[in-house]
Amino acid sequence: MTREQIEGVASLALLVGLNDKTLGRLRALVPDIHLTLCNDDDVHGAAPALHYRGLNVYLVDGHDHCPTLTEDLGAATGLVLAEVVED
Repeated sequence: MTREQIEGVASLALLVGLNDKTLGRLRALVPDIHLTLCNDDDVHGAAPALHYRGLNVYLVDGHDHCPTLTEDLGAATGLVLAEVVED
């Protein structure tokens, strides 16, 4: 996974909106990257790899039995697209 791929996924998600339909479209475009959509309030334990207005993107390491958040791009196998809701 490259930084450019992450930025492309994030840009498309922001352009068309964060929802299940977008997630399906993104999965078709980057089938080798596992993608998850959630609320940013549900993510704990790592800093986002990318931060945009309305979206934080976290890296996921899925090499072990249980996927974990990571800050190491070289270990990342997936992304969490976390919607940031401004109060």
